[in-house]
Amino acid sequence: MLTVNPVDGSEIEPCPPGERPARPERHGPDERAELRRAAAAPRPSGTVVPELPVLERDEERERLARLLARGRSVRVTGPSGAGRSTLLEAVASDCERLAPDGVVRLSGYHRTPTDLLHDLYAAVLSAPLHRPDRAELLAAVQEIGAVVVLDDIEFGGAALDEFLDATPECAFLISATPDVPAPSPDSHLEEVFLSGLSRTAGLQLLERAVRRPLDEDEASWAADLWFESEGLPLRFVQAGALLRQRDAQRDDASGAEAEAPLPSIAEAASPAALLAAGLSEAARDALRFAVALGGECPDQVHLRALSADTHADAALGELLGCGLVTSAGSHYRLAARVTAQLAEAGYADEDAGRAHTVAQHYAWWAGHPSVAPERVAAEADAILAAMTALIGSREAGHADAAVLLARAAAPALAAALHWGAWERAVRHGQEAARLAGQVADEAYFHHELGVLALCTGHLDRARAELEASIGLRGVLADKRGTVAGRRALALVADRSPGSAMAGAFGTSGGNRKDDADRKDDAAPLAAGGAPDDTETTIVTPKVATTTPMAAMGGTAATTAVTAAVPSASRTSVAAPATPVASAAASTSAAAAGPPGGKPGGLRRLAAHGGRRNVVAAAAGVLLVAVLGTVVTLGTLGDDSDSPADKVKPDRSASQRDDDKGLTADEPTSGTSQAPQPGLSGVPKASTSPTAPGGSGSPSGSTATNGPSSTGGSPSDTERPPSSPSSHPTTSDPRPTTKPPTGRPTTPTGEPTKPTPTTSSPTTTPTGDTSTTASAPTTHTASSTATPVA
Repeated sequence: MLTVNPVDGSEIEPCPPGERPARPERHGPDERAELRRAAAAPRPSGTVVPELPVLERDEERERLARLLARGRSVRVTGPSGAGRSTLLEAVASDCERLAPDGVVRLSGYHRTPTDLLHDLYAAVLSAPLHRPDRAELLAAVQEIGAVVVLDDIEFGGAALDEFLDATPECAFLISATPDVPAPSPDSHLEEVFLSGLSRTAGLQLLERAVRRPLDEDEASWAADLWFESEGLPLRFVQAGALLRQRDAQRDDASGAEAEAPLPSIAEAASPAALLAAGLSEAARDALRFAVALGGECPDQVHLRALSADTHADAALGELLGCGLVTSAGSHYRLAARVTAQLAEAGYADEDAGRAHTVAQHYAWWAGHPSVAPERVAAEADAILAAMTALIGSREAGHADAAVLLARAAAPALAAALHWGAWERAVRHGQEAARLAGQVADEAYFHHELGVLALCTGHLDRARAELEASIGLRGVLADKRGTVAGRRALALVADRSPGSAMAGAFGTSGGNRKDDADRKDDAAPLAAGGAPDDTETTIVTPKVATTTPMAAMGGTAATTAVTAAVPSASRTSVAAPATPVASAAASTSAAAAGPPGGKPGGLRRLAAHGGRRNVVAAAAGVLLVAVLGTVVTLGTLGDDSDSPADKVKPDRSASQRDDDKGLTADEPTSGTSQAPQPGLSGVPKASTSPTAPGGSGSPSGSTATNGPSSTGGSPSDTERPPSSPSSHPTTSDPRPTTKPPTGRPTTPTGEPTKPTPTTSSPTTTPTGDTSTTASAPTTHTASSTATPVA
């Protein structure tokens, strides 16, 4: 879906399923007639143009109608001024009932094969504000059955073959000049050549143009003209205009001076300057504007605004009656060789200034909110001609005027679905902005070219244009324009063949979701089906239990980590309760990508990106578990160098008068310790501390020596619930703790007074560390010893 934005640049996004247009319907006969009248050049006001007959074309007319009735396509080739357009119109009127879709009249003037296919689609099918993609277009035109009259085609060869193959149910009547490439031998296209009129037919046509019989001198003059012009009908129409001007001069004068001589054969061979001399000032001014625009004539309404003459709208009628202009689709242009003849006569002396005036007028008019895009598209050739003239002039201010005209006209041409003219206008504007040094406008035109290339499926070209636009707007700090460019560039990346979203939009690239009738046909993934667009897959990795580390006066439990693996780029991580959980969450979040991304929204991407995120999260959790285990083992291992008379973490310290250092308070007698489970899950026997100097131990104890004989190892009251052995095994980085399998042994004897021992306190890692371990639960016996002050 294309949104035209003339400020920051057009925006494109996949069309939502509910907004796609329904299947187009065919126009009825009345609608086709209305479209035909709208596409024809408007009849100029003012001078009444005489209706001239089609002379000596009956044989060609019958042959063409016969070939079209058989379904054959024909190309009529003849020089400019040979009457090709008149013959095609006559044949079209004879074939109105041959095809189910009637007769479609198209103009090939400045049109590409793709433009003509879209014109044919719009002429037969009703699809407002919808431009089908290539696949949909070809599928639609293959079902059109019509007689297509195509005038002034400008391509041939392989391009013409492809155009004809795309419409197998249509019969074409094509006209072209000899300089257009011929069709290929395999095109099965009939060729009909038009020659000039005979001498008799030429004289008849001249009499009809003069509206009176010719005298002897005029007949002799017409014979010489026929020989020089090779019988082209246009030359006789212009000669008739010269004779009418001669009659007008003779009627205005009196006496012997009223007899005006006939034009010479040289003047009759190049009659444009002589004819222009006999026209009104408004008509001559219109010719100057047309020469400045390379032969394109502005509409009669615009001529009145350009020349500041209230009667300038009648000038086009004068030019048409003299044979100086001819129709080209929905507008008029100068006839063949007229532009060059007028330029030699001095009508091109003010080309740059007049082109600048035209550009300023069209820039104001095209940007006016009351002007419909279709009206701008009808003047596309004149607008593009004004841009071309200004770019080539190299005068001060002309490039700026071309930029303003392109900025005003390009959005209207895009909205009118006249994308061929849209592309030419944007390219002219880009060149003009480069010449004028307007970086912001140049970035805008780069953006528009990128969007257009994306719409037509040229992804490499779209990527290059959008990257150029983003770079220029980055230099200018244009945030809104940069955002618009990045959005379009993201869509280019999504539609690229190497992307995970390639093919996700279907053949047209228009939908993020499948159609309603295809939702149930989606193939599930191997993992049990793909999630929906808005679903978030939650993965809870299994975290191995690590040996807790003692903490002073507190109890902490190991917390599981829950990481959210996004379906596209959505990130959700549960808040960790411990440093271990925080590290694991940060690791999984880093693997999942930065938060706040735009959701992809396609089912096939959930498993594609989820599988990679699960692996990354599991690897992060495993790394945290290994590092936690290593830190815990290193902290709780046997410390043979620790002095026995230092303060333990769970002792209070006091200093005696006869001691040089701090000693731990001694527990009173009667202290009993409940057995704790060991590393292997077997309950440990109670190891009551012995009295100073004593050697007794409680019955049932597995330890034969007191704490003093262990070389400073902590007692059971200080030992964590699950202590590793003196030589831990490193093959399994994830040790687990099993519950006790048996009932602990109850000590039978009275414990002796323990020898006070101290060890170096355990230091808990602090600061910005990547991995930490949670504190263990401190287990106490049912009867607690009272420390001695």
